[in-house]
Amino acid sequence: MTPAETRAESWSESDAAEAPASEPVAPPVGPGDRTPVGAARDADPGVAAATTDAAAPSGEAGGADVAARPRRWGRRRQDLTVFGLFLLAAVWVTSQIWVDPAGRVASLYSSDPAQVQFFLAHSVRVVLHGEFPFFTEQFNYPDGVNLMANTAILALGIPMVPVTLLFGPAVTFVVLVTLALAGTASAWYFVLSRHVVRSPLAAAVGGWFCGFSPAMLSHANWHPNIISQFLLPFIVWRVLVITRSRRPWRDGVLLALMVTAQAFINEEILLFTALACGVFLLAVLAQRPALWSTAWRPLAKALAICTVLAGSLLAYPLYVQFAGPMAYHGLSDAVRDYGNDIAAFFAPGSPTIGGDERANVNLAPNYSEENAFFGWSLALIAVGIVAWLRREMLVRALAATGAFFAVLSLGERVSWWDRELFTGPWEWLVRLPLLDAVVPTRFGLITSVVVGILLALAVERSRALPLERRTLRTLTVAGLVLALLPIAPMPLKVTSRPPVPDFITADRWRGYVGADQTLVPIPVPNMGHTHGMRWAASTNLDFKIPGGYFLAPRNGNTGDPGRFGGRPSGVGQLLEDVASTGRIPKLDDRQRRRSLDELRHWRAAILVLPVGQHHSEQLRRTVEQLVGPGRRELDVWVWDVRALTDRPT
Repeated sequence: MTPAETRAESWSESDAAEAPASEPVAPPVGPGDRTPVGAARDADPGVAAATTDAAAPSGEAGGADVAARPRRWGRRRQDLTVFGLFLLAAVWVTSQIWVDPAGRVASLYSSDPAQVQFFLAHSVRVVLHGEFPFFTEQFNYPDGVNLMANTAILALGIPMVPVTLLFGPAVTFVVLVTLALAGTASAWYFVLSRHVVRSPLAAAVGGWFCGFSPAMLSHANWHPNIISQFLLPFIVWRVLVITRSRRPWRDGVLLALMVTAQAFINEEILLFTALACGVFLLAVLAQRPALWSTAWRPLAKALAICTVLAGSLLAYPLYVQFAGPMAYHGLSDAVRDYGNDIAAFFAPGSPTIGGDERANVNLAPNYSEENAFFGWSLALIAVGIVAWLRREMLVRALAATGAFFAVLSLGERVSWWDRELFTGPWEWLVRLPLLDAVVPTRFGLITSVVVGILLALAVERSRALPLERRTLRTLTVAGLVLALLPIAPMPLKVTSRPPVPDFITADRWRGYVGADQTLVPIPVPNMGHTHGMRWAASTNLDFKIPGGYFLAPRNGNTGDPGRFGGRPSGVGQLLEDVASTGRIPKLDDRQRRRSLDELRHWRAAILVLPVGQHHSEQLRRTVEQLVGPGRRELDVWVWDVRALTDRPT
């Protein structure tokens, strides 16, 4: 069941009855309807060739092929032009980070980029040292971190290992963000232009919004795993193709390979894709139940082989994720309750030309989760498109899909301008397996894709309006400007961050830290202080650190609900309080003994405090109460605690 089939609703039974008996009965092809070549080829690769051979007189096939070459080259140049424009737009969005990738970071939250850079450095160790890819002890030592239960982006990090080795994980991070935005827009353009619409402008508009929507821009500063959606258009199209495929086994294998790759980019987005395809197909079948009689056999065969193959490839990684060490079940209550405010759908996103960070306060969980924010004009235009094209089954199915996930994105408590109205349907779904690990506000990403496809269909259908060509062009451009200009992307806002200390980059730490010991950054790495993770990433994780920013079971007990960070740490909390307040506590012997026990548990070799750290003097004096005086080395204070923490052999 492809979009071509859903667009065929305009073909009536009377048309079929009037068709000559000698001709195949098929939906008419008009300005808004086109049987996709790709779908026909997937259904039966011999159909196109047989039709061409039967229609072309002997000796003319070669001439037709020659005539087709300029058209193919024209299409390729057109595609390359669109891809290039998308890449330029992505560079524009990330331009402020490109100025200094290692020294600049998102202005509001710096934790997620540091975590991603740590994961990128882990990919280097996987490739160069054969390290186990799904678990690491290089941070949160000695408990370690379950990387499958976090977002280790192995499918992105491993191909980027040469870039990480040459330029460092900070450069790799901005490269991934740039390519993710441009690649997602290009992938949607490609699928839309080949299988859904004929107009290059329509496909480009749809691809643009899918790649540069406010939701995508919101995640761009922090979550390259979420915005790397370039496989999704092909997964969606393959799911629709297999409903009419004559080669379901082959199509099932192709789908399994794409599903497996996406699982190592972001599992949550893969789950969203599966849910969206399911809801869309149900919306189609609700309107035309007769389609099920021809669709269920190829669909069942393809999904069976997909499940077997993808399940085999992912069985062990998923075992590690859900039953391996440091596995957790479900997210913390704070994240689980993240939902969009209804008003968020009518406000422009913060990273857009019409956006206002102060106006968007409390409309989203935070600025990295603005998963709606279409603005008034686009929201009304999207509703208008559905009303205009409501006779098309495809549009009705898309509208139902977008609305369904928009409602789910409101979370457990539905609110309007931060005023709680009533309980949302997510309250009844949040405890289901798999869904208990979903951040509900991100369902708005599905609605964004639906809006992008609706925009493409609207531009395509407008070509058939009974208006003078110049008037039609003017109205189309005016509509696009009204819809897209208020949410046009702006360069992501960044701020400077402290450089990795010379003590680290000059490898002076190697004289202290052994393979089974840790370097303890001050403050101890946690969700709010991730600079120590960047230090380790800059060395490709050649030393271990305690703590860090990651998801793990509460108190380190495998199977408990997830939380940010590892086991509670007394010395970590002590130094966190000093770093935040600047107040030096008076420590007693009991606190010193407990702190030393923790350092022994971490097998700490040295404690390192950058001279330029905020409240560094207060931190230095606090650490001296714990382990005695340190010494200045290059741009850090160093405390060699090996004599205190080495266990007797």
